[in-house]
Amino acid sequence: MMKSNQSTVSEFILLGLPIQPEDQALYSALFLVMYLTTVLGNLLIILLIRLDSHLHTPMYFFLSHLAFTDISFSSVTAPKMLTNMLTHSQSISYAGCISQIYFFLLFGCIDNFLLTSMAYDRYVAICHPLHYTTIMSPSLCVLLVMVSWVFSSTNSLVHTLLFARLSLFRDNTVHHFFCDLSALLKLSSSDTTINELVILTLAVAVITVPFICILVSYGHIGATILRTPSIKGICKALSTCGSHLCVVSLYYGAIIGLYFFPSSNNTNDKDVIVAVMYTVVTPMLNPFIYSLRNQDMKGALRNTLSRRLRSQ
Repeated sequence: MMKSNQSTVSEFILLGLPIQPEDQALYSALFLVMYLTTVLGNLLIILLIRLDSHLHTPMYFFLSHLAFTDISFSSVTAPKMLTNMLTHSQSISYAGCISQIYFFLLFGCIDNFLLTSMAYDRYVAICHPLHYTTIMSPSLCVLLVMVSWVFSSTNSLVHTLLFARLSLFRDNTVHHFFCDLSALLKLSSSDTTINELVILTLAVAVITVPFICILVSYGHIGATILRTPSIKGICKALSTCGSHLCVVSLYYGAIIGLYFFPSSNNTNDKDVIVAVMYTVVTPMLNPFIYSLRNQDMKGALRNTLSRRLRSQ
């Protein structure tokens, strides 16, 4: 990009992670292992759910879609980050940057809605167990997933189109490892008032409202558990929610730490590190959380392996 006060850009420069040059090889190997673990772990969850008929339930239906979304969400940023670290090239084309914005927002929003649907599923299972099969019908589950995709696609498309209308930039250096929308808006010398207003408005719809719904669902679940006199019943109820609560805590914990508790110094570095948490680390941990804390998943894995061994 030509150095001037205001100009158009054909590419952006991603500064990447706050890592010393001599440590790039070590961290690139670490992130490569984490990304491969994310992909293989979530693919295993999808495969087990498809192969084991005992897992053909609403909860695991949502979990399979969450696993696919986690693979996609991590794939939006991790491959480009790894490529830049290994080749020492920091550039990304304008079209590539636009694509990252769209798909990052798309899969991030779908994650929110899927976690909300899973919380509602747990609410119905614990608070209304006798009506569970009637309420959580296959048609409702499909509808919730379709609504998640439609809302998320609309949200990401609006943000992407509004960013694409910005033509003037003071600089093309992005203090991030991917094309983060908020970091890019800081570089624009065009009027970003509409962009910021839309971000604030839609954030309420795709982040705050789903999070409140999750809190309300677990508030009802907690009240139901406390009314249960049986310790065995309490343990069973907690076991069905434990994995989902861990994932929700990791995902929303990173978002809350980033947007609600900004640091007074090294803000760019903190934003980048927190972004790594919810784009790379959390999708990698999800398969472990759902496998290690879930007896059904472990049973499905044992059954699948035993069938494979018997068939040989």
